[in-house]
Amino acid sequence: MALETPSDYTVRRFSLDVWKKFLREARPYTKDMIGLILCAIVLAVIDSMFTLMIRWVINDLQADGMTSLWPHACAYIVLAIAFASCIAVFIYLGGKISTHLGYDVRQKGFKKLQDLSFSFYDTRSVGWLVTRLTSDCDRLTRILAWGTLDIVWGGMLIVAVAVISLVLNWRLAILMLLVVPPMAVVSLYFQRRILKTSRLVRKTNSHITASHNESISGMRTTRSLVRETDNFGEFQSLTTTMYNSSVRNSLLAAMFLPIITSMCALAVAVSLWRGGAIAVGDPGRIGEMVVFINFSLILFAPIQEIASRLVDIQSCQAAAERVMDLLEIEPEIQDSPEVIRAIQQRSRNGSDDGAAADGHDTEMHTIEFRDVSFAYKSGQQVLRNFSLTARSGQTVALVGPTGGGKSTIVSLLCRFYEPTDGQILINGVDYRKRSLHWLQSSCGIVLQTPHVFSTTIGDNIRYGRLDATDEEVARAAAMVNADGFIKQMDHGYQTQVGEGGVKLSTGQKQLISLARAILADPQLFVMDEATSSVDSDTEHLIQQGLASVLGGRISFIIAHRLSTIRSADSIVVIEDGLISEQGTHHELIALKGTYYGLYTNQFRREKQDEIFKGG
Repeated sequence: MALETPSDYTVRRFSLDVWKKFLREARPYTKDMIGLILCAIVLAVIDSMFTLMIRWVINDLQADGMTSLWPHACAYIVLAIAFASCIAVFIYLGGKISTHLGYDVRQKGFKKLQDLSFSFYDTRSVGWLVTRLTSDCDRLTRILAWGTLDIVWGGMLIVAVAVISLVLNWRLAILMLLVVPPMAVVSLYFQRRILKTSRLVRKTNSHITASHNESISGMRTTRSLVRETDNFGEFQSLTTTMYNSSVRNSLLAAMFLPIITSMCALAVAVSLWRGGAIAVGDPGRIGEMVVFINFSLILFAPIQEIASRLVDIQSCQAAAERVMDLLEIEPEIQDSPEVIRAIQQRSRNGSDDGAAADGHDTEMHTIEFRDVSFAYKSGQQVLRNFSLTARSGQTVALVGPTGGGKSTIVSLLCRFYEPTDGQILINGVDYRKRSLHWLQSSCGIVLQTPHVFSTTIGDNIRYGRLDATDEEVARAAAMVNADGFIKQMDHGYQTQVGEGGVKLSTGQKQLISLARAILADPQLFVMDEATSSVDSDTEHLIQQGLASVLGGRISFIIAHRLSTIRSADSIVVIEDGLISEQGTHHELIALKGTYYGLYTNQFRREKQDEIFKGG
């Protein structure tokens, strides 16, 4: 059960272009960012002023015994209030930037996901997409707000310490500051390696979690194949990797602090050595020595913060690339500029002539596939020169071997994908010259794998038409024979189905999805093996209910059971992306070709199953 993790855990080379793009998303909060930076600068100045106050107190004591502490006490109180005010302001601004920017990016990301073509989802897992809008967004917005604060504060504090020290005693200042470069190098070195081992720990931990999940959910398979020992060995390998990575991470962390502390101690020692010698020769400069000792001690914090934030920025490079890629990707299928202009023009004119937003007829009279070919990006050719015409009120059934291209045809019809060659015409107009929203809102689609949302049964049926009344919902359910099992539920149409419909059988979920499609009252009705999960008796009742629904519509049906499409106006046999046979049920039976073989074989199996059950 070796699990591969994509580039989520690899450290990317720093790219300024990606961060420029992300900063453009933060433009609405420019004033807040400036305020945050000003707060960081003021905090750094106040930090250095606290240390200078010690020198002033010592100098005043030496000069005149300082008969009153009030001037220094008042100055300290003012600095403390200013310090606390800056902290309050930067917490507010940092929280505002992080929260609001995260909200904006998630909103844009989710809207983008709604607009993207089906081909985008062919190569991305749900987990990958969820991570983009959750943890990646959180990391980026935090690093922008709090990372900016730490870097500006740390850099300004180092500059303030350096300037004040050089003004007080440039020789001693140079000696003290000599420790800064090696301290920065050591901090970056350890931060990077600690990050690397932490990533490996998280990566291995995710693998262990996945291994746990697979082992528990597949326990029956494991026991039946006597795989317990092998599974334990694989799990032990993962836990050993986790152990080694954790130990290395702990060792690096244990080494880092003593080394930095030793460097700080070295800077303090230098300050004591040289400052002590100066103070012995001139007792009036004791305050200066105390300032240098304190500066030596506080240098560690800003250097560590800057090193840590720079490493965080580098580690967020991959997250920044993924989020920006998502926000900038353009849907492969979208309205053409011509269609957009037509929609905008009609909107400005306030046209109310019964036409669609793109100016064309709102009613579907004919759908024509004209020499349509299609290949996925992998290069696999699915359809070749496919031609077919369907008219209002007709039902077209697509049958044939698995992988022949049946589902691709209805996906092209609904414009989830577009032909690589040829045209699909609606009322004689290429459907790429029609509004995508108009087309897809005119489609009622029931897929082979039903999906229900974690809400009530009634809300699931109402999903395609939110203004539908309870009576209309119940009527749609009755038409597909779903009302029987719904009424037996404890709360009827108000029954919660659970996440992914766990409280329902596959057949029940399929009936709900059928009722949902019918309630939407579509002009084009598509069923992609939608009755494959219900028993033959229920399917027969569904077909009876659909007979009245399909009247006046264009319908495309991919059927698992051929006995249910006998009444179709046209049955099209698809093999290897080509039409091998086409006609009514009786015509194809008389032809005694592929359809005849499929139908008679399936009919024979169904009869055998009935005899077996009866016996």
